[in-house]
Amino acid sequence: MSLPTAQKFAWSLAKTLMTCVVLIQTSDGYAVMTDADYDGDPMLIVQVYDPY
Repeated sequence: MSLPTAQKFAWSLAKTLMTCVVLIQTSDGYAVMTDADYDGDPMLIVQVYDPY
């Protein structure tokens, strides 16, 4: 997923779920998931989206 698409998706997901979401860089581009589900390398986190 491209960075602009991932950023829009992350913000939308955070607001919909009302939970913190992380945007991470992967070898295939970017990915979005809740911060509770992410247990990988903290250096790969590009941005954390907090809906509050």
